[in-house]
Amino acid sequence: MAADSATPAATPTPVRSVDEIRAQFPILAREVKGKPLAYLDNGATAQKPLAVIEAMDAYYRGHNANVHRGVHTLSEEATDLYEGARAKVAGLLGSTSPREVVFTRNVTSALNLVAQSWGTANLQAGDRILLTEMEHHANIVPWHMIAQRTGAELQFAPIDEEGRLDRAALSELLAGGPRVFAFTHVSNVLGTKNPVTELVAEAKAAGALTVIDGAQSVPKFPVNVAEIGADFYGLTAHKLYGPTGIGAIWGRRELWEALEPFEGGGSMINKVTPEKITWASVPARFEAGTPPIAEAAGLAAAIDWVQEVGIRAIEAHENQLTAYALPRLAEVPGLTVFGPQDTVEREGIISFELEGVHPHDVSEILDRHGVAVRAGHHCAQILMRRLGVAATTRASFAVYNTTEEIDTLVEALHDARRIFGL
Repeated sequence: MAADSATPAATPTPVRSVDEIRAQFPILAREVKGKPLAYLDNGATAQKPLAVIEAMDAYYRGHNANVHRGVHTLSEEATDLYEGARAKVAGLLGSTSPREVVFTRNVTSALNLVAQSWGTANLQAGDRILLTEMEHHANIVPWHMIAQRTGAELQFAPIDEEGRLDRAALSELLAGGPRVFAFTHVSNVLGTKNPVTELVAEAKAAGALTVIDGAQSVPKFPVNVAEIGADFYGLTAHKLYGPTGIGAIWGRRELWEALEPFEGGGSMINKVTPEKITWASVPARFEAGTPPIAEAAGLAAAIDWVQEVGIRAIEAHENQLTAYALPRLAEVPGLTVFGPQDTVEREGIISFELEGVHPHDVSEILDRHGVAVRAGHHCAQILMRRLGVAATTRASFAVYNTTEEIDTLVEALHDARRIFGL
């Protein structure tokens, strides 16, 4: 079954040259161990363009104040920046209501918010929570914690040999009536792009709440929550060329209104008396304490930057890189790539195993060539067990990467084989 991005196909927006884009990222000019940096660890975090760095600097230099409660000029300016960022997130996701967007630290805290607030109110012993074998721990551990507290049971939809969801097995699990189906839009290990609109429709027909981890999808292609039809959809800024320390989760307004917060403190209350506390309206009730204001300014700048470049152009460029990388990696003897072997159902995230060399050793040798990749279980130990490995090496692409960097990656892998006498 073909994957989707929940938006119609469109001609990619014309994009500036890769050289012009790279010039906007100061870190890409540096060297590592005497070699030009080839940063292929974007699945972990993307680099930041000057527009984001300057937006955060401008906030601290000219607008630094707390938000919402102040009536002085700086506070009003900071509030405008913060709430303006919320509106940009809503627009990025195709939502017409900024009040459906709650800011969090990242996708992990976003998924914890749903698991704790919705799960506490709605789950009980005997209920089933459906996940998939390809989930990041951020979409496993929070549900495991709430299952232990409520007596609910976790179930995992399996994947097939090519790293796609086993749709027949998933349908059977959905027929069992889970209360919630939480799944990733794009696997952070396999690059698998799930057909979210189809999955949401099937889950809703089964009566399940739908929660989507969009950490790896929002930076790569258009996402429209209205077309997808999900109940909750999370993203994180630092993979979207924005700063660390801020993420967001969109949710249906009626769902937010029915939930109580799981964090308490300032800003999220309406009235506090010795006898009773009443919550602030949505989204404030879920944003306790001083929020990440500078980070919100950076996120807003990142969204502006992505939209200026063109998300369809970013998607097309990364697809081209993936289409180039897969056959090039196949040239390396003893190398196994995990996940779909095409660019229709996978994004620019490629995990692989080099026979006879531990992934950490592969990563260290690649670093000698200036190539930055990720090695380990990628916070996906259930998936590693399914793949039959303890760890993999992962290369992941962004709009500023080039085919020359992929060539360097492949040359470095050949060097790893030479070093280990393979």
